[in-house]
Amino acid sequence: MTKTALTVNETTLTYPDGAGRLTALNNVNLHVTGGTIAAITGPSGSGKSSLLAVVSTLIRPDSGEVTLETRYGTVDFATLTRRKAAALRRSSIGIVFQHPNLIPALTAVEQLQAMSHLGQHFFTSPIRRRGTRTKAMELLDAVGLADQHSKRPAQLSGGQRQRVNIARALMNDPALLVIDEPTSALDTERGTAIIDLILTVSRTHEAATLLVTHDHTHLHQMNAVYRMVDGTLSLDRANGHAA
Repeated sequence: MTKTALTVNETTLTYPDGAGRLTALNNVNLHVTGGTIAAITGPSGSGKSSLLAVVSTLIRPDSGEVTLETRYGTVDFATLTRRKAAALRRSSIGIVFQHPNLIPALTAVEQLQAMSHLGQHFFTSPIRRRGTRTKAMELLDAVGLADQHSKRPAQLSGGQRQRVNIARALMNDPALLVIDEPTSALDTERGTAIIDLILTVSRTHEAATLLVTHDHTHLHQMNAVYRMVDGTLSLDRANGHAA
């Protein structure tokens, strides 16, 4: 089985800024293998969100190389059209947003089922629908929400909605998990539970995981901790972590 991995090599991203350009990413290098978690810290506006957008194929960088090793082979992001980038996100990239953005009218299990059917014909076979529901229920069970599967977002707590968010991101067995501030809207207890869940699912599903966070409480549990300042990414060796 192909080992999943994300590689970012000498990647630069700039934005228009009046008559000049603002550098969001300055020759960024990063390598994350399947089953490991790299945490990205740094002040607001330092480029963390830009890095997540690049590795999620939402923005094409000015220069450099971004590749993702998946079970289907290695994908070079520079070669992707918009259509192919969208297909890659559906098949191989799980994105956990800071806010769950669940669909109000759908139950927890339906949130996951909808993710599985993205980009496919609406009229799927009964066998496929049953298989999709079974997988969705297994993932909800894995995040401790099997007994809440029929509830809609308004009936779930903040921590439960974030758990649905994580399970939804795993629905298509992603090679890469991109997670943006998953504990920012949670109290300490729920935040700890979510971090523990991310650690478990990343290693169980062998996904390369990139986690942006302002919460330093859990950094000792990560495989590597990086710091982003003014678009420059560096390994934070003060914490004793290696990439």
